[in-house]
Amino acid sequence: MNAERPRRPWHLVEARQREYFDLFGDGLVVVEPPRERAAPDSEEWRPPTGGAWIHLSADGSLRAFSGKVEVGQGTRNALRLVVADELDVPCERVELYLGDTDLCPWDLGTFGSRSIPDAAPALRAAAAAARELLLDRAATLRGLPRESLRYADGAVRLPGDGAALGFPELLQGVREVRSVREVLGKIPPPPWRRAGVSFVDSGAVDVVTGARTFVTDLRLDGMAYGAILRPSRYGAPLRRIEDSRARSLHGVVVVHEGDFVGVVAPTPWEASAALERIDATWGEADQPGEDEIEAYLRSHPAAEGGWDTDEHSVGDPKAALRRSAVSLEASYRTAYLAHVPLEPHAALARWDGDRVTLWVGTQTPFSTAQHVARALGLSVEDVRVIVPPTGAGFGGKHGGDVATAAARLARAAGRPVRVAFTREEEFRHGYFRPMALVDVAAGADREGRLTGWVFRNLNAGSAALRTPYRVTDQEVSNVLCASPVPQGSYRALGATANNFARESAMDELATRLGLDPVLLRERNLDDERLVHVLRRAAERAGWSTWVRTAGRGHGVAIGLEKGSRIATVAEVRVADDRSLRVDRIVSVMDAGAVVHPDNLAAQVEGAAVMALGGALFEAIHFREGRVTNPSLAHYRVPRFSDLPAVEVELVDHKEEPSAGGGETPMIALAPALASAIADATGVRLRSLPLLDDGKVPAPTLARTDAGHGG
Repeated sequence: MNAERPRRPWHLVEARQREYFDLFGDGLVVVEPPRERAAPDSEEWRPPTGGAWIHLSADGSLRAFSGKVEVGQGTRNALRLVVADELDVPCERVELYLGDTDLCPWDLGTFGSRSIPDAAPALRAAAAAARELLLDRAATLRGLPRESLRYADGAVRLPGDGAALGFPELLQGVREVRSVREVLGKIPPPPWRRAGVSFVDSGAVDVVTGARTFVTDLRLDGMAYGAILRPSRYGAPLRRIEDSRARSLHGVVVVHEGDFVGVVAPTPWEASAALERIDATWGEADQPGEDEIEAYLRSHPAAEGGWDTDEHSVGDPKAALRRSAVSLEASYRTAYLAHVPLEPHAALARWDGDRVTLWVGTQTPFSTAQHVARALGLSVEDVRVIVPPTGAGFGGKHGGDVATAAARLARAAGRPVRVAFTREEEFRHGYFRPMALVDVAAGADREGRLTGWVFRNLNAGSAALRTPYRVTDQEVSNVLCASPVPQGSYRALGATANNFARESAMDELATRLGLDPVLLRERNLDDERLVHVLRRAAERAGWSTWVRTAGRGHGVAIGLEKGSRIATVAEVRVADDRSLRVDRIVSVMDAGAVVHPDNLAAQVEGAAVMALGGALFEAIHFREGRVTNPSLAHYRVPRFSDLPAVEVELVDHKEEPSAGGGETPMIALAPALASAIADATGVRLRSLPLLDDGKVPAPTLARTDAGHGG
């Protein structure tokens, strides 16, 4: 369980003062340092941009270190491939350390589809510099001209008989730390010998057979189990507790520190029983219900200067709208969503003197360490966070609450303690994807060229807020609201809501103009890569040869986010009883240079399944500050019986930088489905989820002008 421990976390120590060789043996270390760093205990600590280090050992082993984490998205293998490509070794030979706050570069977190765009270039630079240093060392050792040597198959090849010098021959007795910037100028294009092709890791078998060890599987000698007392409703303050009955239980420790109340017991069941013996009185908290939420958000903007503001205005869009031949005004809505990771929040804490080590399923290990340090009055140097394999996050595993709880309870109990959310706790006491209200006004001339565009998002965030379409007169804005329920990051976050509203509005304009939706989009795009994925998706789906029949429809949508382009076509059937069947999804994705094709295709497929839930079924329901559907029996996620045929095509641009692949494929499915339903039924649905109690809302088969034009 990652026993290596330096004296101080390496991101706080200059590279040449780190114990690389004491922990891992003789060899060569190459560092790509972060670009900025602030005091470790500062609230204003700015994240480093990039950063990685690589250790090539005299025993032939190879270790790489990044601050990103693996939560099921396949980042580990993709990053190993990048290192393996530069050093021309099998991917299995690369041992990758991720998300260990003692050993890895400081990182803001694993979110926003930034793992490959940020971590891959840093690791590639370190590996490329290491390769050049090996060539330099071989030339020096053998007294040969540098240009007479070549590097291949993980070794330096000598002229003549082709003898090779590997890590053991080149690095025995060496303890050298170098910076990429001392070695390389401009990094040459990647060789793409191993990356960019299909690769199946042997560890994949462990995942599908259940052999992989996740946070909730970890055990330490003497470990106990913790549970947390929760408020009766959101925002309710704790007024009084009576815990004597819980304290009287054998082996139970009750911890009450400020607003925190928790218990430690020998088993999870005994911990739950102890919580039930605590009598707590909570204060009142006036909260709007679900039926009041839209009016509440519209009347409760958050304080100015929020975390995700964006405004953009060009020309006079209101005047342009008045001159438009065809115009549209509409409001679109998305619900609060739960993350529903396979593995709920979990953390295991162990104290060694005044220092705590935490094994946590988190997307933000370094900020989690800071959170724990502040809450417990520690130096951040005395908090180590290690992220083992984690059963998904989807943006829901930010923050340090579960880690802090485990650390508090372990300190009080004097033994290792694991805290794991129940599924109900995951629903009731996590945070949600923000609800969105999006107001759109759009206009076009008779040929389908956009003339005016006003787009206003309330509450969901600025991701994908700006339109990829060409329109001279436009105004877009994002208004943060004071949400009455906890909300935060989610896979694709506000991009799903913004793209749903924008692409739905484009389809509605197409209908009013009598134009084909694909043609309307092409006519207003300057981004050639976006046009290409649109055309490929339409071609692959047979858009131009579609035969209209009763109750069947197809819809298209595109999206541009995190540097990636996506186009999706959906085909649906609506029965006489209003039940919906999604028959087929075709997605074409352009994420620049593709490092791990199989994994990226799996990301697109997985995104389609996840987006299907948010588009058709998923919504958090709440009343008087309480979630009313806190279980999988009442919160509807996609089932195997819901899944259509999913076809994925990747556009590989080796000349372009790799872009994010995990979030962009989420954003085109909902508008494609809404348009397909409109095509099948004549009903234009503007709220997610699209279905009401599993059915398309009436009226259904009475055709209106909501179907496709052309």
